[in-house]
Amino acid sequence: MKRLTTAEKILRAAHKLFDREGGEAVTMRRVAELVGITPMAIYRHFPNREALLKRIADDSFQSVADSWQEHDGRAGVIERLCATQMLYLDYALAHPHLFDHAFSVRRDDARQFPGDFRARRSPTLNVVADTLAEGMREGVLRKDDPWDVAMTFWAHTHGLIALYRAGRFSYDEEQFRAFYRASIGRLLDGIRI
Repeated sequence: MKRLTTAEKILRAAHKLFDREGGEAVTMRRVAELVGITPMAIYRHFPNREALLKRIADDSFQSVADSWQEHDGRAGVIERLCATQMLYLDYALAHPHLFDHAFSVRRDDARQFPGDFRARRSPTLNVVADTLAEGMREGVLRKDDPWDVAMTFWAHTHGLIALYRAGRFSYDEEQFRAFYRASIGRLLDGIRI
């Protein structure tokens, strides 16, 4: 088994703390305590708390993108688009603090549409836009701007998740998942040929 570097230990501890208790719980002192180092030692690896939180958010984006790419090529375009959004829901419900920080909280370093996305700076939306573009080339989906459609798709599913987490549905999780899946189907029916 590979021995973790101090930076990796710091990230792992901060990530676990963030996942359990939220961003406010991630202080240099608490992370250092978990790792078994002094708080000042963290600054050798991360210049400040914001850099540590940014790295956690970036890792969250990459984790989601990696899980989406695992489905790449195994099924048709429609199935892959549905799978990405079901995995997005799984991530949101399993890791609400990380999800909020990565996808719902205003941050100075957050990617902005359209520039950052069209420049392929979003590991998550790249997967969706590429799959949509593939579907448009194959004649499965109506021709359109893949990035605009990807953002519409993301806004739709993200909005449903935000409403569910805010208590705007009377459904239990199983009922919400069924509604969410059907809603994705309705959206896809609107762009399918």
